[in-house]
Amino acid sequence: MDKKRVSIIDYQRPYASVAEAVRRCGAESMLSCASSVFIKPNVVFWTRHTPFPKYGVITTSRVVEDMVVLLKDMGVKRIYIGEGGVTRRPGDTRTFAHAFEALGYLRLAKRYGVKVIQVLEEPFARCRLGKGISLNFNRQALESDLVISLPALKTHSQTVVSLGIKNLKGLIDMTSRKTCHNPDPEKDLHVHVAQLAKPFNQVFTLIDGIYSLERGPGFDGKMHRRNLLIGSTDPLAADKAGAVALGIEPSAVPYIVHAAEDQGRPLGLGDIDISGRPLDGRDWVHGHEFDFAEDGEKALPLPMAAKGMKGLFYRKYDDTMCTYCSAINGVVLSAVFKAWDGRGFDQVEVLTGKKMVPARGMNTTILLGKCMSRVHKDNPDIRRMIRVKGCPPDLKDIAAAFERAGVPVDTKMFEAVDMLPGTFLKRVKDRPGFDESFYEVRV
Repeated sequence: MDKKRVSIIDYQRPYASVAEAVRRCGAESMLSCASSVFIKPNVVFWTRHTPFPKYGVITTSRVVEDMVVLLKDMGVKRIYIGEGGVTRRPGDTRTFAHAFEALGYLRLAKRYGVKVIQVLEEPFARCRLGKGISLNFNRQALESDLVISLPALKTHSQTVVSLGIKNLKGLIDMTSRKTCHNPDPEKDLHVHVAQLAKPFNQVFTLIDGIYSLERGPGFDGKMHRRNLLIGSTDPLAADKAGAVALGIEPSAVPYIVHAAEDQGRPLGLGDIDISGRPLDGRDWVHGHEFDFAEDGEKALPLPMAAKGMKGLFYRKYDDTMCTYCSAINGVVLSAVFKAWDGRGFDQVEVLTGKKMVPARGMNTTILLGKCMSRVHKDNPDIRRMIRVKGCPPDLKDIAAAFERAGVPVDTKMFEAVDMLPGTFLKRVKDRPGFDESFYEVRV
């Protein structure tokens, strides 16, 4: 068997550690032979309004900078840094312009001639990926000799883990992202994600595990300091090793299962040659939960059920909920949680995504988002229907819908939604090793 090389090392020193990870997995020639390289970090979320914890949520600027300097030292002429971050308001370009400045990418552009790209503002090209799947990819990434995927090391509530292959989802347009989150069991989100590395000339993955994130992908997850780098010229090998580093078997990650089947590869690490630290020590492998718990009836998140909330059914979102609705779902749940005053609600259910169906015995059904509103607009099984249209739906419309259903949510929470991420900073305040300078480019 032709084994794929994977490097697993400590991040100890700027530049030197990234250079070692590249050397140990045999990627030096791949990088040095490329005349154009597209670097894809993971900036899954950003807000201009308040500082928020980035640890394990966003690729560190330290690793991005180290990679840029290494590529320049290797003689690479054209370097692009691009991300297609989604904001709560479609068409908002200011937020990610602010992110690129705050994370130091514009400083890298000025210092090294790097071009920084907001992916969703750039041209796309249609690519056939097999299995009847076609998606629109950023043209500059497609035309580059090499794409370097720099994901954070984290779990994900929909895809179990979010590593190198999943990180490439930020290079497709919004129409394609919505296509990925579809109700077809034969071509679901996991099947789509498994195809994402196919259209590029070459892909090198370096998983940034300086920090890891449990119950990701957002700022409400549990953050850990890990000092870990995982690199490979083989995207599947990198993600299998990354999953194990999170304490998750590759066989438990649906998109890894599909990718392995497509390539005729084993699900374990038997086809991988690890250089550096083996994945068999407690200091390397940490069990990370990928999702929040639900109550026994799977009708409410566990904190709501534990509080004694009755008469409300807000089932966990599934993999058909796309990024736009995912971005507001947590805020809605927080507002509903705060609305509970000990009195029961009148059998109200909330449906999200594209495939949920109404339950029996409900007096009111809130259809949250354009997709649910379309699917059930003529459903005779719904006793009282409240449709909240929009992609994504407006928070004011959501608040009004819950009021009509007898769930008096606090509208001030929706008005202050941009400040909510800052409240999570207290979780990492004064914790050793949690250093904001990792998200800054050195002067």
